[in-house]
Amino acid sequence: MPSDRPSSHLFPTSVRSGELPRLCFLSYRQIRGFAMPVVAEYTGRAEIEVVDGTFGDALAIARDRLERGLVDAFVSAGSNASILRAGLQAPVATIQLSGFDLLQALIKARRMSSRVGVVMYGQTIPELDEVKDLLNIEVVQHAYQTPDDARQRFEQLRREGFEVIVGSSLVVELAEQAGLHGLLAYSLGSVRKGFEDALELARVARLEAGRYEQLNGVLHNLQEAVLAVNRDNRVIAVNPPMQQLLGAPHARLIGQSLETIEPELSLQATLDSGQVERAVVQRFSQRDWVVNRTPIREHGEIVGAALTLYDARTIQEADTSLRIQQGRRQSVARHRFANLIGQSPAFVRAVQTARRFARTDLTVLIAGESGVGKELFAQSIHNESVRAGRPFVAVNCAAFPEALLESELFGYEEGAFTGSRRGGKRGLFEAAHTGTLFLDEIGDMPLQLQTRLLRVLQEREITRLGATAAIPVDVRVIAATHQPLNDMIAEHRFRQDLFYRLNTLRLPLPPLRERREDIAPLAKAQVERCLQRLGARLDPVRALAPLLPRLRAYGWPGNIRELENLGERIAVFLMQFDRIEDVRYDELWHDLPELFADADTEAADTAGLSAARVAAALQAHGGNRQAAARHLGVSRSTLWRWMREHDADGPAP
Repeated sequence: MPSDRPSSHLFPTSVRSGELPRLCFLSYRQIRGFAMPVVAEYTGRAEIEVVDGTFGDALAIARDRLERGLVDAFVSAGSNASILRAGLQAPVATIQLSGFDLLQALIKARRMSSRVGVVMYGQTIPELDEVKDLLNIEVVQHAYQTPDDARQRFEQLRREGFEVIVGSSLVVELAEQAGLHGLLAYSLGSVRKGFEDALELARVARLEAGRYEQLNGVLHNLQEAVLAVNRDNRVIAVNPPMQQLLGAPHARLIGQSLETIEPELSLQATLDSGQVERAVVQRFSQRDWVVNRTPIREHGEIVGAALTLYDARTIQEADTSLRIQQGRRQSVARHRFANLIGQSPAFVRAVQTARRFARTDLTVLIAGESGVGKELFAQSIHNESVRAGRPFVAVNCAAFPEALLESELFGYEEGAFTGSRRGGKRGLFEAAHTGTLFLDEIGDMPLQLQTRLLRVLQEREITRLGATAAIPVDVRVIAATHQPLNDMIAEHRFRQDLFYRLNTLRLPLPPLRERREDIAPLAKAQVERCLQRLGARLDPVRALAPLLPRLRAYGWPGNIRELENLGERIAVFLMQFDRIEDVRYDELWHDLPELFADADTEAADTAGLSAARVAAALQAHGGNRQAAARHLGVSRSTLWRWMREHDADGPAP
């Protein structure tokens, strides 16, 4: 019978289509001479190497043939076959001893003697006791496991007077050396069956070898460290990065158990469970890796597994690079005028002006304090212009060092400076071609770059660092600043000619303190978004009502950006309550010290309270002034003072 299924073995040989299968017939001298007629029959069907190998050196001979790529399958019998099967990850066809073979051998032996000894490798045959009675012959049988064991069994039979011995090649050789009759137990039919099995194993081996060559070819071109094992967890493919990581060449890794090579990387659990394991962080060889373990299936059956190691540093660098590139491009403007919140006269006037500017293709300078929403207006202008749908690229001029900002804006050629990318890189002006480039914090741009920017605005072309040829660009520029540019011009910190080039259309945006009518809707929108994100179901309008006087009275130095931050804090505070009635507003000063910092603020709050609201609060809390004050977001003394000033009577506390 053939050995284990071929797919569980390794086939490192490389063969060309059309070549004859290569078999190695490894045997003792006696069975080799006996089998030569069969070997001759297979001329033209296989290339057969006949090698004499004894119990001790059979494995070394076989491994040599495998390492040199000279064999597809082995043929052997008895102890040699067992040794090869146990010690090799290669196909081994075994010449099996059948009962009919042994019966024929005993019939021959009876012609020589009525007493026959049988010594076979492995185990004795119980059915032999029945056969000896039919043949009217005395038969004593022994089994051996090692050559020394075989010699002891043979010597025992010789001492007992047996002159005819039936057995394996080793036993026949011992009999001949002792001057006794030795009969080989195998038949030519069994030998022929062994060669047929070997041809089938060789055929499958070549199919497997072709697959493994393809697999190794693919893995060889991967930068990640990759290996594959068969279902016995023995390495069948490994690429150069993995070889380097494991510190061993391809030849030493192929065929070895991954458990033995490196237990930390074992795929045994994957082979057992069939589960895919992805993106697992693992520490190995003093480095962090992102590990994938994947089963390999054929016709639904697990036949192996693959291991891939991604260097965590490379992934982090790629992630950083990707984020930088995405930040650079920002090619989509999300905000539109319809999404901007506000109905105050100052805000409505700014929106009307911006809409009018959007219908032109002129340069716009947006002026305003930090946090008033300059980029939101820039995106809205872009989305309402003829350039809508084209790139919108934003860059903060205050966020980059001078040298880096120059390369970001204008790009560079390969070799322009140390560390420059191979092939060069296009700048943000080129990235914004046919669209809009938003230059935020233009007042922080270095003077040298102001000169280059002025030339771009005049000539509508850029020159990369390290290049001589100019590249035409079709870009609308929207600039923004919170700096007093007129003062900076007087101090020679900003070019006057650049200011006039940028200030073609000027859009001043009002600070939040000048549009207090918009504070309530802005706060409501922000708190509502935050509550939804946090999974809270409180009504933002009712929840914010007690805080509106403080919100309106606050100076908002950080403008809308600060309001968004405070809205986040308010939402996080409110999320702990299930009902509006349970909100303890007197505790909010811990989270919002800005709103409670000025004692005058509380006085301003009382002006915003209405008699109806106070009466409603008192009624809702059964006349309890402390509970009503907490609900309204004021102190008990403030509520009492307001009631006294407005003669707002209520139930007694």
